[in-house]
Amino acid sequence: MKCVVAFDIGTTAVKGVLVSEQGEVLYAQSETVTTIYDGDHKEQDPKEWYELFCRISRTITSLHCEPENIVGIIMSGQMQDVILVDRRGESVGNAILYSDGRAVQEAGEILALLGAEVVQAGTGNNFDATIPLAKLRWLQRHEHQRLRQAYKVLISSKDYCVLRLTGEFYTDYTSAATSGIMDIATKQFKSEWLSALGLDESILPELASPGTVVGEVVPQAAHETGYHVGTRVFNGIGDAGATTLASGIKARGEVNINLGTSGWVATISDSVIHQPGVFNLVSADKDLYINVVPFLNAGNAHKWAVTTLADAQYADYADLLTERRTGSGGVLFLPYLVGERFPVMDGSIKGCYYGITPETTKTDLASAVLEGVAFSIRQGLERVAPRSKKITLIGGGAKEEHWCQILADVLGKEVHVFTNTEFLSSVAIAGLALARDLAGDDNVETYAPAPENVEMYNRCYERFAKLYPRLKGLE
Repeated sequence: MKCVVAFDIGTTAVKGVLVSEQGEVLYAQSETVTTIYDGDHKEQDPKEWYELFCRISRTITSLHCEPENIVGIIMSGQMQDVILVDRRGESVGNAILYSDGRAVQEAGEILALLGAEVVQAGTGNNFDATIPLAKLRWLQRHEHQRLRQAYKVLISSKDYCVLRLTGEFYTDYTSAATSGIMDIATKQFKSEWLSALGLDESILPELASPGTVVGEVVPQAAHETGYHVGTRVFNGIGDAGATTLASGIKARGEVNINLGTSGWVATISDSVIHQPGVFNLVSADKDLYINVVPFLNAGNAHKWAVTTLADAQYADYADLLTERRTGSGGVLFLPYLVGERFPVMDGSIKGCYYGITPETTKTDLASAVLEGVAFSIRQGLERVAPRSKKITLIGGGAKEEHWCQILADVLGKEVHVFTNTEFLSSVAIAGLALARDLAGDDNVETYAPAPENVEMYNRCYERFAKLYPRLKGLE
């Protein structure tokens, strides 16, 4: 049986999955990644990524699949990183992660030098301290010697593992869209921006589509992993691109909702959306774009409610919801527990309940939390995809059936829920290597809106939309 090995080099874990030509998961393994925190500095050691990659690979090649039956290796990974590497492919110090906020001053300097409107128009995105170009400027100022030792800078964690396997320096268009350096229209790096900042433009990697074979396993990597020399290695795609593929949205106007700790709404379009809070990425099909609306509050609100109202027992919380009433008896919940960046951009706003009366029950409080997140998502959808044709739902929140039905009723549209998402992204990118669509509908459950609930939620939504403007500025 011919197989593909697909990896996700994530922020919390390296996951490897052995996938058959038919898309069946034959084996999966996960290894935890260490993050190094120091104030605003958030780093990881790329050598650890590769060591964990090798550990999983050796298990696969020694116990689960003969190396000659592995026809390709493909990966996704965290994006928006700064990974310095030398000519030999070794990392030069730790990788600076996407969430690292050290380069506030440098981001401001770049906007002043290049022009904020020029940068916004070129990249299609807001520019801040988390952007790799700002962090390169920081390295130029604070760790100049380390920067001088670097031959290339890579953008995604999977790029480093591809490098170690092949000796080739590549990234994909989706990951490059997070760098603050790529022109999102032409899909080319703005090397003149590096020159203007006194940075060597040769430091940038090559660009290629996710399904492109960018190299073959070299002898040293074969010894470290167990793969055969010459096994094809594909470029792969950044994690948001992989998740979009896995979610089943491929055409313009289709929408995916991801309910993780935080959440996002992603839609496919043929243009960049220039709105505050909207992040624009290049799709796996580089002629299309992924327009991403990131929400800070989603599963975190659910977790808070489970901890507070059900002694941290998700099953008990679900039992509470069996008695829920549409609209939670008039109780509204503003889900901004950690501030918010969309549909409002306010780092100081807090979460709150409104509408509590003597008749309010614990079930009402539990239900209102899920409704509040759903209302927030509806606000986001109305901004970026008001005429959405298809809505899919993935993430940990999709396991709560009541939440799935609430979303269908609040949005007034069918919601297609993937019931087994643990390996969905890996199977989807394995399909790129096999040149086949492996993101099928086998594990999808559809929730249809109930007309009477839609009517009630429309009235509740009008009240919800008035909450934030009334509370803004209180903190």
